[in-house]
Amino acid sequence: MIVNPLRVVSSVAIIAFAVIWTIVVLAAEEQWQVGAALAVAAVAIVAVSRMKAGAELASLLTDSGSWVVWTIPVAVVAIAVAIHEDHFQLMMLASVLIYGLACIGLTIQFGYAGVINFAGAAFFGVGGYTAAVMGSTGVPSLLILLAGGFMAALIGSIIILPVLRTQGHYAALITIAFGLLFRSFLEVNPALGGPQGLKVEGASVAGHSLLNGITFGSFEASFYLNYVLLALAAFTLFFLLARNLEKSWIGLNLDAVREDTVGASVFGINVAGWRIFAFVVGNFLIGVAGALFAMMQNFIAPSNFTFSDSLLMLSIIVLGGIGNLWAVLPAAILVVVFPEKLQGIGEYRILVFAILVVLVLRFRPAGLFPRAMRQFRREVGQ
Repeated sequence: MIVNPLRVVSSVAIIAFAVIWTIVVLAAEEQWQVGAALAVAAVAIVAVSRMKAGAELASLLTDSGSWVVWTIPVAVVAIAVAIHEDHFQLMMLASVLIYGLACIGLTIQFGYAGVINFAGAAFFGVGGYTAAVMGSTGVPSLLILLAGGFMAALIGSIIILPVLRTQGHYAALITIAFGLLFRSFLEVNPALGGPQGLKVEGASVAGHSLLNGITFGSFEASFYLNYVLLALAAFTLFFLLARNLEKSWIGLNLDAVREDTVGASVFGINVAGWRIFAFVVGNFLIGVAGALFAMMQNFIAPSNFTFSDSLLMLSIIVLGGIGNLWAVLPAAILVVVFPEKLQGIGEYRILVFAILVVLVLRFRPAGLFPRAMRQFRREVGQ
């Protein structure tokens, strides 16, 4: 693919604006500042969507090679360095990355294969409780993260069996029921702390505890910067894998299963097999995110994994644009950060968030950043 320099320049300008806007949002303390940031974001999204630069950025992110993925760690590191001393701001940034990782899993399930999952918080909790149980065993933290993913995938491989027997809202009800049963199981199980929850050991990498702050010469940063970097590494890795999966023949099969199960089966595509694949892989990523979240918080309880938390995860992929991986982080900022920043208006912040969701679904039903149509190109000479 030949890259147009002007397109790259305009795209870099948009990304730079997004980085500066995110820093301002994370640093905002007054309610009027948060409201102004929302207004600026709304105007910018409308303007970019109507400008050629917006289409060029979407084309660059969609059609370019894997190198374009590295814009994510560059942008996040720039944000993290700008706020490196503030514990709360870094914790929010790490939470955005963790929820973004979980929503990559939901995108594979819902956006790619069309498999409904209203129990995202439950699989998130499976990963978290796996980290809590294994934290005192001496197992390396990175292996615990993988164990949290594998445990969520294992349970998901069981839940998917009744889901395959149903369709539509009946399948949704099965995942909702699992989420409710999971929370009830935690509350009545004293071995897992009951309703009081469990303490979770902090993560450590290569013998370095992430609970220790980063000091490099005169540079001193909050210990939450460690979790930002770990969450960023996990997010970038799985984002790259999911992007390559979407562009491969596997992604093509998943698209066929989502759009027309009957037509896909007629052409020899194993519909049940691909749905199982998407559900298991998606839950693996959600479980990894849950384990990392538990390590960062150092404590988990059943109240962390409610049905409303599942809806929060779903709202991220719906607001961003179903099936668009690039929309996960911007939508996660809106859903995770803004309710926390609007604490000053009490419960009215939920009303503000609900109005935002209604407006987006009314005027941009495909999401703030809709998924680009899959393009099929014939090479020259073929």
